[in-house]
Amino acid sequence: MSTLVIVESPTKARTIRNYLPRDFRVEASMGHVRDLPQSATDIPANVKGEKWAQLGVNVESDFEPLYVIPKDKKKIVTQLKEALKSADELVLATDEDREGESISWHLLQLLQPKVPVKRMVFHEITQDAIRKALKNCRTVDEQLVRAQETRRILDRLVGYTLSPLLWKKIAKGLSAGRVQSVAVRLLVNRERQRRAFRQGSYWDLKATLEAKGEFEAKLIALAGTKVANGSDFDPDTGQIVAGRNVVLLNETQARELLERLTGKPWTVTDLEERPTTRKPAPPFTTSTLQQESNRKLRLSARDTMRVAQNLYEQGYITYMRTDSVHLSEQAIAAARSCVEQMYGKNYLSPQPRQYSTKSKGAQEAHEAIRPAGSSFRTPKETGLSGREFDLYDLIWKRTVATQMADSRQTQVIVQLQVEDAGFRASGKRIDFPGFLRAYVEGYDDPEAALEDREVILPPLKKGDRPDCKNLEAIGHETQPPARYTEASLVKTLESEGIGRPSTYASIIGTIVDRGYAQIVSNALVPTFTAFAVTALLEQHFPDLVDPSFTSKMEQTLDDIATGEAAWLPYLRKFYSGDAGLETLVKARESQIEVNVARTVAFDDLEAKVRIGSYGPYIEAQNGSDTVTASIPKDWTPADLDAELVEKLLKQKTEGPDKVGIHPETGEPIYVKIGPHGPYVQLGEKTEDKPKPKQASLPKGITPENVTLETAVGLLSLPRLLGTHPATGGKIQASIGPYGPYVVHDQGKEGKDYRSLKSTDNVLTVTLERALEILAEPKKGRRTSSKSKSALRELGAHPGDGEPVNIFEGPYGLYVKHGKTNVGLPEGQKVEDMTLDKALELLASKESSAKKSTTRKSTKANANGNGTATTAKKKTASSSTRKTTTASKSKTKTS
Repeated sequence: MSTLVIVESPTKARTIRNYLPRDFRVEASMGHVRDLPQSATDIPANVKGEKWAQLGVNVESDFEPLYVIPKDKKKIVTQLKEALKSADELVLATDEDREGESISWHLLQLLQPKVPVKRMVFHEITQDAIRKALKNCRTVDEQLVRAQETRRILDRLVGYTLSPLLWKKIAKGLSAGRVQSVAVRLLVNRERQRRAFRQGSYWDLKATLEAKGEFEAKLIALAGTKVANGSDFDPDTGQIVAGRNVVLLNETQARELLERLTGKPWTVTDLEERPTTRKPAPPFTTSTLQQESNRKLRLSARDTMRVAQNLYEQGYITYMRTDSVHLSEQAIAAARSCVEQMYGKNYLSPQPRQYSTKSKGAQEAHEAIRPAGSSFRTPKETGLSGREFDLYDLIWKRTVATQMADSRQTQVIVQLQVEDAGFRASGKRIDFPGFLRAYVEGYDDPEAALEDREVILPPLKKGDRPDCKNLEAIGHETQPPARYTEASLVKTLESEGIGRPSTYASIIGTIVDRGYAQIVSNALVPTFTAFAVTALLEQHFPDLVDPSFTSKMEQTLDDIATGEAAWLPYLRKFYSGDAGLETLVKARESQIEVNVARTVAFDDLEAKVRIGSYGPYIEAQNGSDTVTASIPKDWTPADLDAELVEKLLKQKTEGPDKVGIHPETGEPIYVKIGPHGPYVQLGEKTEDKPKPKQASLPKGITPENVTLETAVGLLSLPRLLGTHPATGGKIQASIGPYGPYVVHDQGKEGKDYRSLKSTDNVLTVTLERALEILAEPKKGRRTSSKSKSALRELGAHPGDGEPVNIFEGPYGLYVKHGKTNVGLPEGQKVEDMTLDKALELLASKESSAKKSTTRKSTKANANGNGTATTAKKKTASSSTRKTTTASKSKTKTS
């Protein structure tokens, strides 16, 4: 008897094959084999004339979705059908969440098996888990499938109804989404707070005291009244909050107080010790893993999930899409064994520690993310490297820490008095580190974190008179609210009940890809386009960007999954009828003026910001004329003020500032501000010279401090520094998109680029210094592609059977086949890449007509990115729950 097992990916297939009997054949579906159509070309001919075809969901026939087999999946479906012909049994072993259940259901609909079918689920790929799963197979959960399908239809209705409106009223290429638009509004609201913020300033005193050891104390009260600090200020006014009884010191007052207290005796008036206990954090869920990975490893949510997927499919960790913090008895035993072996029995918690899931909508897998197996491999024992090692190390430490003893600490607070001024010294003593020995949130090195957290005060008692060694006045300024990072945005979305944690990675990725936010120093900075879209949605569709409304919608979807709510009445109420989305969009469309929708208004600016085809720009009146100027891409809404606006407009009305005359060419050199930031330009743009030489200003040089010497040097780049003594190749210095660099031309082996350090000057760096930099090992790179895991395995090349995989290199994502590497087109997502697309890219590189073929390939990839953002070519699809998609007369199968 032969059994066919179908999983999602080749990596998972290879791993699971090791734990199955020999007569089991494992094949990969490469993800979803059927989905709503992504473009107009995907819609079957016999329904293209239907008025719902562009939406893709037949709203007139119980919201039936039109499922189609994507072109790149047709070959895979054919192969699976052939494999099924020789099988006596079919086992569907896709992931255990909604998406996995949906894939299994679609496989059933397409393959129409005549043999017995089993649904096998497991949360880790180990021998014990697979054997147990084989013995406890079930049927496909239709309720779970319906819940996933309802979400898919709902997301399509929102995206494909609102997105075309945004294209018409603001700009092409924009998208709206049920969760995405709420997330963008969170970013915009935070940026509005930053624009409204008014800075406040205050002063206080800090003393360095000596009494059997040095310690510091800060001024907290004066004449019995609290001294103001940052928490006492109103962020909207920059003044003390009304009714707050505090003493606000300015610089003069602080220095006068310092003089008055100098030389006066100090006395310890009170001393208090408070014992505290800290418990370890729960094991990782999808959300907390994304947050901590972003904080500690600086990985995006998308990269975190990509690496976690690889670790799961290789059998290193349990399933990575889960809302649960529960640990099995097997996992608890494994973690406690690790603690005892590595830290000793005294570091074990007295009793096995179990956590309960607080998330209201928890519904994914039934165990937290942890190392796989009944015994945990230490990170060093895995043989992993790079990001995979770092993420496994994070998961291992967090899991082991859950079974460690509490950390016992003592807070020490000392009150001191000098004249009428009250000071406070605070200390912390770690009596027993407990779990902190293994894991500290937000820190890479637990030992270093323990040192940072411990502040030891000398042994003091009431009545002691310490000596004041130093007293200084310190000025402070209040800070605007911090921008969201991926970690803090994920935390907010989860706490508000918006969306599911398993979707956050793709949502944040879409926000960045669609130009709604830029990532600057790990912060998500909303763009002017985000402001315009959010303003339109807030005014005309407020419910769709209201967190509480979206949270209730999420709860209803969870109720549908458990059978507590009916899906069809809910979709009808949401989309159809007098108050439905369809009616609302039709009614509002005529009320939205294009010029108003494309305008971002700021109360403190006379000029207007508008969204144009090539990005945001300033528009202002200069007498009877209208003046416009492009806003540089790295300028954010919170940074834009009257001074910057005046500088941009002045360049357009009076011309750019002239730095001087080039000593060799005699041409003038101008400093200008363009869409990509400030730069210098040699000469003027004329018909004879349409592209005068330009050079961007490096970081640290502003238009105001550009000298003629600097400008001439920048325009002379790239500088030839000399030749490499070993290879004879040229070594040059220049400035690129990522800053100043040196490059070594190695001939056939390519070019070796290295970024210059912050202390190096691209205009003065020497050959000797360049050789030093080139001799340093490249950070964060592995020695060869063989030593790193593929981000995704696409399949075998039809020509030679060799694997075609996607890797991440120093310059981005690329497809690899044998010795041929080709970069993914800009905007192309790993999850949307297919074997056919990869073969096209590989063929284009080898083809003699490389340029024309590349253009076609890039265009094709841009049209297949799977989101509702490309004018009417993107369609919504409606595949019915019918065995054959296009015919209305056929009966439903479910």
